[in-house]
Amino acid sequence: MEAVLASNPKSDVKEELVLLLSKIRYAVGDYQGALDRLAQVPLDKVSLTDASCRKMKIIGEAFAIQGLCLEKLPPHASRYKQAEREELIIRSFERSGDISLLQLQDRQDRGAKATTAIAVQTGGVWNIMDSDTVGVGPIVETAIQRSPILYIRNGELSKGIGRFRELLRAVESRSIQGLRQTLARQLAEVLLRGVCESTYEPINLADNQMDLTENPFPKPRKYKGDDLFVPKDESEETLLLLLISESIATRDTVLNRSSELTEARLHTFHKTAAVYDLLTIVLVRRSQFSMLSETFERAMKFSFDEFHIWYQLALSLICSEKYTRAYLVLKECMKLNPNDPVVYLLAAKLCYEYLNSVNDGIKYSRAIIDMPKSHPFLARGYLFLGIGYSLRSDEVRLQTERQSNQRKAVEALTRAVSLDTNDYLAYFHMALQMALLRQIPEALSYVRKALHLRRDHFPSVHLLILLLSAQKQYEEALQLAEASLVEHPDSFSLLIIKCRLQSEVQAVEAALQTCRQMLQLWKNLYEAAVDSEERGTGLLERITTDHRSLLQLQLYEVSDRDSDKGKTMEGSIRAESIAASRLEQTLSEVASSIGSSTQPKPGPQQSWMLQTQIWLLLAELYLKIELFDSAYACIQEAGNVCPMSHIVSYMRGRYFEAKGDLKEAKKLYENAIAINPAHVKSLHHLGVVLYTMGNFHLAEKVLRDAVNYDPTSSQSWFSFGKVLQSLGDFQIAAECLTTALELESKNPILPFSVVGKTFY
Repeated sequence: MEAVLASNPKSDVKEELVLLLSKIRYAVGDYQGALDRLAQVPLDKVSLTDASCRKMKIIGEAFAIQGLCLEKLPPHASRYKQAEREELIIRSFERSGDISLLQLQDRQDRGAKATTAIAVQTGGVWNIMDSDTVGVGPIVETAIQRSPILYIRNGELSKGIGRFRELLRAVESRSIQGLRQTLARQLAEVLLRGVCESTYEPINLADNQMDLTENPFPKPRKYKGDDLFVPKDESEETLLLLLISESIATRDTVLNRSSELTEARLHTFHKTAAVYDLLTIVLVRRSQFSMLSETFERAMKFSFDEFHIWYQLALSLICSEKYTRAYLVLKECMKLNPNDPVVYLLAAKLCYEYLNSVNDGIKYSRAIIDMPKSHPFLARGYLFLGIGYSLRSDEVRLQTERQSNQRKAVEALTRAVSLDTNDYLAYFHMALQMALLRQIPEALSYVRKALHLRRDHFPSVHLLILLLSAQKQYEEALQLAEASLVEHPDSFSLLIIKCRLQSEVQAVEAALQTCRQMLQLWKNLYEAAVDSEERGTGLLERITTDHRSLLQLQLYEVSDRDSDKGKTMEGSIRAESIAASRLEQTLSEVASSIGSSTQPKPGPQQSWMLQTQIWLLLAELYLKIELFDSAYACIQEAGNVCPMSHIVSYMRGRYFEAKGDLKEAKKLYENAIAINPAHVKSLHHLGVVLYTMGNFHLAEKVLRDAVNYDPTSSQSWFSFGKVLQSLGDFQIAAECLTTALELESKNPILPFSVVGKTFY
């Protein structure tokens, strides 16, 4: 080439020779020599009018080489000279990109006439490819990506984003799909890291039109028209860019798993995984977990044995509340990475909290403890193991099995506390377990340590209030509940405890006023989501708007109007067992399928559950002061929401028992037990009714079941002792009555089980 150049060829040939020689100089690392060669051809004055695609490609590469060589040179001593050089570098990169994109557009427009077969090396293998599918080359591709990055590095963020947008708005050709994917991902990353709602500049389709007069080189054609989608904010633009990038990346991913394509497959996978990571950030910020899980499902076709994608899919499914599928994906993650304790913790949490598979949860918790390598989650493994044994003790009926599981739970929780003395959650669960065993002083000590480590832990505050009530310190418990309500004014659980404490410490009028407050709170929080035709009989509206005392209101006058307007809900107020809640849901589905009026109310079911619980609490207070008509009105209102709940049936039985109609009360208690055989309150009251009716032997059987289900129920033990006394078994009756007295001195205002075994 040097010899041909020395022979003084034609100007066009000489120009191309000089540019190709500069490319060779750049390839061998002679950057100054390449710049000297480029200086022989005034690139800024080269005419591209009617130029061939080949010439445009060479000119585009020449501008890229010029910019890359200038970057490689040592910094200039003069700050102004250095600024001029950086400006020249950016200008060279921009012109390289514009010319190269334009020549690709022209080549695609010319169609088959410009198509040739060329050899390209991919993953160590040479392939024969159509020239239309060959991109701009690594030199020009680097220049195109560098120009916006240099703007951003120099502090000109808006210009960098504008350059990204200009490149992406160019009419695409088949050969730059990979480059387009990279640019979209890079711009999305810039928007995520450097742009917020206040600094975001919307896309202006009229931008950069004035550059045509200043730039002697033509610009690539851009998409235009009235039907173009323009993002409104940075979130929309970021999501659009990542979806475009994901679409291109998944299409171009290498699926062939042959050994010679391993390098290419890993390269495309890592590029695609980077897009999915950014998509995760964007969609999680918008709480679009279902969309995220669907996105990761599309990635499964090229994610064989790739733990990262499987793990992200599991997390997205958990956030989408698809717990069964998430559990199956986590089991696959265990196979891919059997020594990751976090995967086992997540699986155990799903088993305990959502899948009602306590034995599997215990197995995964044990696996964390038995891992060969030491890890920082050993204490958390013992904590989850203790929670599992505690949950299993609630399920078994045999006293020996229950005591064995309770002992194992205490041992595991003790180990968790000793391994991590700064874990408030371990202290909380230890306190809860001690409370369930009625070891109140020890429980108080542990719960205070939990609150010392984290003062805003709401379940610990909840437990402390119940522990104070178990020590009959009702005034202190009420003061703590009221103080906690200042920080958590929307907490229904605190309001229910406050109502119970007020009924013990203060007049019933105060407890009724708290119930009114709860109904008003429910109305403020949930009424907007409820259809006006589904708001019940109007009793809620009357209670919250009438300022008279609830002792003076005649509630039954309103309730009687639509007493037969029965509607149901999925699940009970607080499911005493998973089986009971599933049976209630099944009954609702059956009623719905046969066209019954007892169909689930529309809207969030949790809101209906809360309202039902408030009505039944209000009914219980009215029964306590023997206002039977008002109590019946509240029970009817709860029945309108949940007529198939065992709790509603139980409260109806309480009403008829208080009225003296023992046969109807017995029937309703039996209905409640048919739905939930483990409902101790229904068993206890059924036993009392049977005892009152003179059926001592059946009462003994029912009350024996009650104390087996809940050995801490002082009322069940007391009634059981009375029945045994009537049957002449005085020794065992005395033991039962003694047990009742001991338990009564430690009984909280509400069962400790209402606190729940939290994982946060």
